[in-house]
Amino acid sequence: QVQLVESGGGLVQAGGSLRLSCAASGSISSIAAMDWYRQAPGKQRELVASIAIGGSTHYADSVKGRFTISRDNAKNTIYLQMNSLKPEDTAMYYCNAKAFTTATYWGQGTQVTVSS
Repeated sequence: QVQLVESGGGLVQAGGSLRLSCAASGSISSIAAMDWYRQAPGKQRELVASIAIGGSTHYADSVKGRFTISRDNAKNTIYLQMNSLKPEDTAMYYCNAKAFTTATYWGQGTQVTVSS
């Protein structure tokens, strides 16, 4: 089992920045990749960024050049640095961990609201 706890969300004006954190605990060695997803009201959950165990990263086109995913292995934590935020980035952001098996784990989410 893996437990994920997100933090760092909040209210920010357009053009501003936020950094989200996701601390993992439990069976850390079982994790193959960790991702950030987001879900806006009335919309499907979408993949924002991912980082694999080897360090390779992937970003949704909508956030490329503005968001950066990173990790601190010593702290079992991943981060999502979000710059140049736009109102359309407003959503609940969820941390996800994918195990080497088919297991997947979710955090409780952290709200990001960008005002225009």
